[in-house]
Amino acid sequence: MNIVLLEPEIPQNTGNIARTCAATGSKLHLIKPLGFDIGEKAVKRAGLDYWDKLDLVVYENWQDFVDRNPNANCWFASTKAPQCYADVRYGEDDYLVFGKETHGLPEPLLASNYAHAVRIPMRATLRSLNLSNSVAVVLYEALRQQDFAGLVEEGHLTGRKD
Repeated sequence: MNIVLLEPEIPQNTGNIARTCAATGSKLHLIKPLGFDIGEKAVKRAGLDYWDKLDLVVYENWQDFVDRNPNANCWFASTKAPQCYADVRYGEDDYLVFGKETHGLPEPLLASNYAHAVRIPMRATLRSLNLSNSVAVVLYEALRQQDFAGLVEEGHLTGRKD
């Protein structure tokens, strides 16, 4: 899977998302402008022991992303989307696109991709979930649909006798 963050603003969110991507084998795509330097302590601290296992690509802007990924099947996460994230079928190489923390995805981008826009159900009185939580929710549904291919699904206790 591919996680795309369009103009992320908060380094701790991106660090948490980077850790999730490393743990799931998902590629992280960051689209500038970023609200921080990816060398910042806050980003690395949130995903520090995973940072060297992260598959990261950085783009200058949305057009650069489109030009370098011309056949990307993108799903756009937004509170304004018409369908629930769990009601669509994700492919193993799909791109899950998330907007910046303060504004989400730009309305023109969302409008031009509305058939591929998904939302996480939540109470109407709240604005949205935290970006790193939203990424985890949608990503794990997409991975579940792929039968968690390549991921360890069971744990083992140290010193177990059976």
